[in-house]
Amino acid sequence: MAALPISALHASHGGCWLREADTTRIVSKGEAVMAAADTPLLILNAPLVATRLGYPDLSGLDLLELFAFVHPARFVVPTPKGLAHALGLSEPAGDADVPALLQQAAGALLETCESADWPEREGAWTALQSLVRMRWPWATLLTGRIAKPQRAERWLFSRLPEWEESPDLPQPRQIFLDKDDVLRRLEDLTGTGAEQRPGQRAYASEATFAFEPRETSGHPRLLLAQAGTGIGKTLGYLAPASLWSGQAGGTVWVSTYTKALQRQLRHESRRAWPERRADGSQPVVVRKGRENYLCLLNLEDALQGGFAGRAAILAQLVARWAAYSRDGDMIGGDLPGWLGTLFRQRGITSLTDRRGECVYAGCPHYRKCFIERASRASAGADLVIANHALVMVNAARGRDVAARPTRIVFDEGHHVFDAADSTFAAALSGTETIELRRWVIGPEKTSRGRRRGLSARLADIVSYDEAGSKAIAAARAAAEAMPGDGWMQRIVEGAPWGPLEELLAAVRATVYARDESGGQEAGYGLETEAAGLDGAFIEIAQAAREALADLRQPLIRLGVRLEALLEDPPDWLDGPGRARLEGARHSLSWRIDTLAGWEALLERLGGPADPEYVDWLAVDRSEAREFDIGIHRRWLDPMKPFAKVVLEPAHGVIMTSATLRDGEDWGKAVARSGAGHIGVMPHLTAQDSPFDYATQAEVLIVTDVPRGDIPALAAAYARLIEASGGGALGLFTAIRRLRAVHGRIADRLARAGLPLYAQHVDPIDTGTLVDIFRDDPAASLLGTDALRDGVDVPGHSLRLVVMEQVPWPRPSILHRARRLAGGGSAYDDSLIRARLAQAFGRLIRSREDHGHFVVLSSAFPSRLLTAFPAGTPIRRISLEEALHRVAGHASGESKHEGEAARPLF
Repeated sequence: MAALPISALHASHGGCWLREADTTRIVSKGEAVMAAADTPLLILNAPLVATRLGYPDLSGLDLLELFAFVHPARFVVPTPKGLAHALGLSEPAGDADVPALLQQAAGALLETCESADWPEREGAWTALQSLVRMRWPWATLLTGRIAKPQRAERWLFSRLPEWEESPDLPQPRQIFLDKDDVLRRLEDLTGTGAEQRPGQRAYASEATFAFEPRETSGHPRLLLAQAGTGIGKTLGYLAPASLWSGQAGGTVWVSTYTKALQRQLRHESRRAWPERRADGSQPVVVRKGRENYLCLLNLEDALQGGFAGRAAILAQLVARWAAYSRDGDMIGGDLPGWLGTLFRQRGITSLTDRRGECVYAGCPHYRKCFIERASRASAGADLVIANHALVMVNAARGRDVAARPTRIVFDEGHHVFDAADSTFAAALSGTETIELRRWVIGPEKTSRGRRRGLSARLADIVSYDEAGSKAIAAARAAAEAMPGDGWMQRIVEGAPWGPLEELLAAVRATVYARDESGGQEAGYGLETEAAGLDGAFIEIAQAAREALADLRQPLIRLGVRLEALLEDPPDWLDGPGRARLEGARHSLSWRIDTLAGWEALLERLGGPADPEYVDWLAVDRSEAREFDIGIHRRWLDPMKPFAKVVLEPAHGVIMTSATLRDGEDWGKAVARSGAGHIGVMPHLTAQDSPFDYATQAEVLIVTDVPRGDIPALAAAYARLIEASGGGALGLFTAIRRLRAVHGRIADRLARAGLPLYAQHVDPIDTGTLVDIFRDDPAASLLGTDALRDGVDVPGHSLRLVVMEQVPWPRPSILHRARRLAGGGSAYDDSLIRARLAQAFGRLIRSREDHGHFVVLSSAFPSRLLTAFPAGTPIRRISLEEALHRVAGHASGESKHEGEAARPLF
């Protein structure tokens, strides 16, 4: 295997290394930038290298781009070590060895293109011809290595299989599961000779409760199941679920909150179901919202000129991936998470259907559509793996009957409340209204892509149906009153146009007038209650409400006309056209409901407060830039609508989590399940973790790091990471402090051979950051809430968790209202204990794991200590003592030297 003899550059927080003419030397950032500007160099992850160099215009021969072309839909951790493992090369011993590895990796990838058994050869030559015209840096090197095929290639659209129609399935049979059969099924899933877990067996037995026939309409069999880490709850509920689906002929939906658990579930489900049935159908299907999947029509438009410059190269690489993808999932699927960030723009999201513009059967790729294939496959599946938001949205909109299951398992059940809070919220904002305007009218500026308005999507209605044509014309005229391009600048300059922009200007003025932060919240969002508003504000709000009603009415008329056409179709309406109108009717229904919600929100302004809702005005800001203005409404208890639209139609529901209840108290869990809103008393069960926390973990509360002292905080993080030799997960409650700490310690740690990565700093998506962290035991990762319970890193790679402070709830208007209704400080304490328990749960993921959980808090309240598992040693100590204990564990010393720790509760 010959290395590619092109100069290579590597940059980390520890320095920069340049390899030229078989010699590697350390160089300054300035010299590295000059070399990169002079000629294309081999690099790995250009945006990350650019960040390290402080040179945003960096470009070159990025190995990740080449890997995405040569091996589409294949996993690789985007680090030198990860690239070496993916290509079967020796991993570099240190930073100085990385440039030579880049040369070897480039040579290996280019040799693959010349190999006769290259599995992803098909389509490569065709894609390369387009990439040559786009002057992709790798194109010249690939041209002589990829031979022109003797016959025209089946590429992408001709390669993708078509889905087939299938008959509706009968209702599931009403059966009773035998618990002995469930336990035998569990043994089959865990495998012969596997460790017997009493907690898992008890959990599986209890889970059968949700799969028995319900006794009363509207009253599901609801099970709340606490399952400590290590119980094996996934197989615990898959055992009765797989038995029920096989015997009853029904579909079980498992709903998660994080993409990581979805991937884990897909893997675990293979124990219970084959990848394919004998007839080729899928017994297990992963479902996500439409916005997660590649839209083939958007991709076609991008390939035909809709994208320009670097974005056009991205489109070609996505097309390579689409031809080999398992399911077309662009967000958390087999598309590399790092691919979009390589191009430093929002190209990935523009290739999905985020604006509701799907033309359904009117699309030339309809029969190959990834979204339609997943939807149809889920109707006949035994198991559907979805997420909380999709389950709730489909139930609320009622579009997809197959997406309204009778048996649901809500894994990560402690997040159901938060998911319902987002799903059933209303927000009348500039961003939302301008999106609605574009959906009706189309883009205001010339667009290379297919972004079109309502009349273009329903061109046949305009041409052949007078009533429909008039409704569309009226909707277009009314949509002109919505905010248009440049709305924010006009408002800031005091020149709003139209009733909605005038409303948003009034919201902004009111928020700033009432702001009492004294500038302390500079750069962050501001909000104020939607109460005590003056008469002028109310008049502006009512004018905006009338403008919204003027838009809603023609949309209603159009929806009625579509229904009439579907009931009594004209001669020109064929099958595909009918399916397209059906889709348009449902999309209209969604927009009409949104408008009705906005009108109701405005109508109540100035009147008596509705005790079921919390309303407020907000100006959203990032750093020092305003990016949205709006009026917001949330349910005080979002589980009320959840219970009505999700629980009530279901027959059996399991809500399960390792942190479902607060200590031994089930009260909060029952209240947050929504059961009380439909008169159901859930069945309760709890299985404690089998882990020996007394010997595997230790909680250290460091009492001498002053709160608000950034230098002291940064020093504490650096010394703790050094003491543990990496393997640290640092959790922050504020992005500002995260960035400040990272900026102070990253170079210092890198010089010690301890790489440090961070959310909101490194140009890498969160999923990829976790992959990098998992792959390197010396690496550490800093993050915020998304990492508190979205990380599953068992083993030595995660041996230290550090929280910068007690995770107090943000004192927002919404939180204040719920705190008042939920019992004041007791409500806060329950939230904090849940967050601490979730964060602690990252530390011990298997019986072999050991580690420390550190909280930097000088006055950690004792009442919160019940968040940690019983028996876990807890110490209030100085930073020096904490460093000694962490370093002692890292060097193999027993963490139980000396006097045993006494629990402080």
